[in-house]
Amino acid sequence: MVVDVATGRVIEHEDAFRKWYPASLTKMMTAYSTFKAIRAGEVSLESIVTMSKVAADQPASKMYYKPGAQLTLDSALKIMLVKSANDIAVAIGERVGGSLDGFVARMNADARSLGMTSSHFINPNGLPGKGQYTTARDLAILAVALRRQFPEYAGYFSLEGINTGKKEYPNYNLLIGRFDGADGMKTGYICASGFNQVSSATRNGRTVVSVVLGADSLGGRADVSAELLQKALTTSGASGPRLDTLQPYGDAAGEVTDISAEVCNPKAREVRSEGRDEAGRMKLRSPYIHEMGRPPRTVFAGLIPGSETPAKKPGGADVAEIANVPIPKPRPTF
Repeated sequence: MVVDVATGRVIEHEDAFRKWYPASLTKMMTAYSTFKAIRAGEVSLESIVTMSKVAADQPASKMYYKPGAQLTLDSALKIMLVKSANDIAVAIGERVGGSLDGFVARMNADARSLGMTSSHFINPNGLPGKGQYTTARDLAILAVALRRQFPEYAGYFSLEGINTGKKEYPNYNLLIGRFDGADGMKTGYICASGFNQVSSATRNGRTVVSVVLGADSLGGRADVSAELLQKALTTSGASGPRLDTLQPYGDAAGEVTDISAEVCNPKAREVRSEGRDEAGRMKLRSPYIHEMGRPPRTVFAGLIPGSETPAKKPGGADVAEIANVPIPKPRPTF
């Protein structure tokens, strides 16, 4: 699906109401509920997020911070949206909602208020489970709401990368810095969903957002996203059905689609491996995606110095990212 943000007109859509696992696109909902809490004065970007045991025990992708480690909400949001760290997403939820259950209830209430009629969340990070589902149409509603309601936080979604003071992490969104006008938003992957991506791009003051669910690879989701964005940016946004009045079609009441068998099998992994060059870089086939030509620009996002003793992975390697740098300003320049 691809939508003009200003007009709310749907420029193209396919299987828009098919239930899908959101994977880490869930973190967009986590960000939305967090931004609402900031605006309401419940928390600020300077609020301290403390890692709990529940957060630290989340499966990867994660930062491996130990319980008790602390970082600002500003850093936590950057890590969650760029590194897609599952442990950080849970820590944010606990801090903003008072408890994990309280935050998940808030996510679902916010989704209902937005009109996301075919979505339900069971956690802030997108790990799969019964009751976790969404649709392309609902994710487009969320993406448009984030761009319209919280323009001051748009920079979180367009970061090229983060650094913790010891290590740099580039954004998984391969359009950032490579597609003209790309300025967000989030990627996600689990076997059951395939490779998902919500993207945004702005040219000449006009912003469009696209949703791609179930692609076969990192490069595949970027290529399809680029095609959708390019079409939308070179097409009038004044025609087409309105997103909020688009009528359900297809198997809207069906079970959540699970494509694990197609995505996570030896043949599919071999094909994805062949989609990388000799340096291990993903091959991108869209003519609208170009080489960045430089290393990604990163911003600081890490622990408050001294808040944690480094954890050890098996084998003795340090995995905690303690940054020996000053705490960033509450509203940094992106």
